[in-house]
Amino acid sequence: MKVPLLDLDAQHQPILKELLGAIERVVRSHEFILGAEVQELEKRIAAYSGTRFGIGVSSGTDALLVALMALDVGPGDEVITSPYSFFATAGTVARLGARPVFVDIDRRTYNIDPGRIEPAITSRTKAIVPVHLFGQCADMSAILDAAARHGLPVIEDAAQAIGARYRDGRRAGSMGTLGCLSFFPSKNLGALGDAGMVLTSDEAVADRIRTLRAHGSRPKYYHAMIGGNFRLDTLQAAVLNVKFKYLEGWARQRQENARWYVKLFAESGLTAVAGLQLPEGVYASRALDDGHIYNQFVIRVPERDRLRDRLTREGIGTEIYYPVPFHLQQCFRNLGYRAGDFPESETAARQSLALPIYPELTEDMQREVVEKIRAFFLA
Repeated sequence: MKVPLLDLDAQHQPILKELLGAIERVVRSHEFILGAEVQELEKRIAAYSGTRFGIGVSSGTDALLVALMALDVGPGDEVITSPYSFFATAGTVARLGARPVFVDIDRRTYNIDPGRIEPAITSRTKAIVPVHLFGQCADMSAILDAAARHGLPVIEDAAQAIGARYRDGRRAGSMGTLGCLSFFPSKNLGALGDAGMVLTSDEAVADRIRTLRAHGSRPKYYHAMIGGNFRLDTLQAAVLNVKFKYLEGWARQRQENARWYVKLFAESGLTAVAGLQLPEGVYASRALDDGHIYNQFVIRVPERDRLRDRLTREGIGTEIYYPVPFHLQQCFRNLGYRAGDFPESETAARQSLALPIYPELTEDMQREVVEKIRAFFLA
């Protein structure tokens, strides 16, 4: 049985008529950029996430970029973040001429280790950017406490975590000064192309981001600042408004799939395999109440590359998120980091492997995945 890493056709087919109807409405309205569907989506996502404002932008990367711009991050500044994430987290900092300062991750959650943040703060630190990786919130209480002691804003990279809940009930993107979402097609709430959103409860910051996303102009053709073209297409917003109705159900099914994986791994004896680590959120049967929304289900395996090759030959889709931590990327050599500086991130890059977790995954498909992994270890 073939099991793909992601099956968007299985997601789209049941709602295809709704999607096409939404697209047709936009085509007939001629409101292709920042139309009524964008405003509706902004209200929905902000209310869902627990913030006062949502500002739709062109991608998750641009959400991070414009958030940093809104805080005047620029040359000479430092921004503390994780070395283990999608490239945009650090790339947007460097793009503005600032220096990304890396802090190693927690081995269990893959999120930034809050205990390492304060020693990295200097007089040049302008912001802290924690990442809610794979759909699980970082330890925001500790991060926010550290930020408050030094008067620093926090930008949450919640690109993979829309709807994820922190242990106090707050949702990802609502706890810092700003939160950034991605609606890339593979996300839990995915568009039919690139799209993103910035969340905030600060009215002045929200107003500044609205201006920055349209080349810094207000009114049109009058530029108070230099921004960019970060506007959200109405077509993508219309698609997302349709899909938003299903988001909670899809998230619950991902959590159910995570719990089923844990059961299958335990029944197969794989939880006793030395070095094999399952996602932190599913231990002790907490898959449905820990707030993790499983954009990815990532296991840790010392023989990751051999296992992945075997699963690929067996028709099981997997992915490596991420094979090279930032401090070892060629483009960041000028930062002066070396191999060994962030051992947890380096180990995760060598051992992590994402398994299929999408909502339409069947129990039989999951059983097939676990059986193939079991066969690998038996061999």
